[in-house]
Amino acid sequence: MARIRTIKPEAFVSESLAAVSLTAERTFFGLLTQADDQGRHRDHAAIIAGQLWVLRPEHAPGDVEQDLAQLADAGLICRYKGPGDKRYLHIVTWRQHQKINRPSASRLPTCPHHDALTRTAPGADAPATGVGITETAPQPHGALGEGSGRIREPEVKSATDDEAPGQSDFLEPSVRQPKGLSEGAVAPHGPDLGPRIMDLGDTPSGGASAPAPHAVSAKQLIAEYAAACAHRPPKDVLGHLGHEVRKLLGEDIAPAHVRAGLERHRAKGLHPSTLPSLVHEAMNAAPTEPIVHRAWTNPADVEAAYGGDL
Repeated sequence: MARIRTIKPEAFVSESLAAVSLTAERTFFGLLTQADDQGRHRDHAAIIAGQLWVLRPEHAPGDVEQDLAQLADAGLICRYKGPGDKRYLHIVTWRQHQKINRPSASRLPTCPHHDALTRTAPGADAPATGVGITETAPQPHGALGEGSGRIREPEVKSATDDEAPGQSDFLEPSVRQPKGLSEGAVAPHGPDLGPRIMDLGDTPSGGASAPAPHAVSAKQLIAEYAAACAHRPPKDVLGHLGHEVRKLLGEDIAPAHVRAGLERHRAKGLHPSTLPSLVHEAMNAAPTEPIVHRAWTNPADVEAAYGGDL
């Protein structure tokens, strides 16, 4: 959830910011508004591009990844891994420049390189076991936490939810057996915790129960896609497409619509993240008028039809 943040005048004469490109500087200022109250955010170029560059489609996720690399080299952000090999980042000088009134507890893991030195500072997370995720108060089964947007019921979890695109060879079925939400899925209660923060890496289930498995699996659809290509696509492309297909099937989108979106994607050669838009286009395309073929006949008035040219 975006927030109002502070940008100091001296930011524009900062030597660290002057060492990066203008687009990287804009990405850095945008991250200030998107990071949680502890200065943390998911390290995912596609997510950040969708938040900060949505009206500038020419600045694609690949360009945002270059921005993040420049910011990390300049020491402005720190990139680290959390549970399940998910990637996160935090703004290194956050507590020096952002004074948060009644900061919310972060739901993202702490940085192993910097947060260990600042856990005793005001607004810092309390030490937690494991990888440093703040513990949450237990809730009864089936209860909906305020602002959580999720219900503690069995959910469907995609095979690639906890791994980056391209890390799976589609050896698992598209839908796993339902299981309970992991600890920390519901935001803690309390008047002093401020707005709740949802991990951008999670996909809300959207209901109290998991949808029934489809007869057609994501593995089968991706196999059809690869077979229709003149040359087999790279592994990362197939992995990213498989992740998107699993999400669409999890939303109960008909396999025929997903297959039509994949055909459009193969014809246009776009980024895998555009697959939901192509499926939407295929689902809601306006029907075309059928072409009616009529047998040719001689005109009744030859003079009027040919103007005396015959």
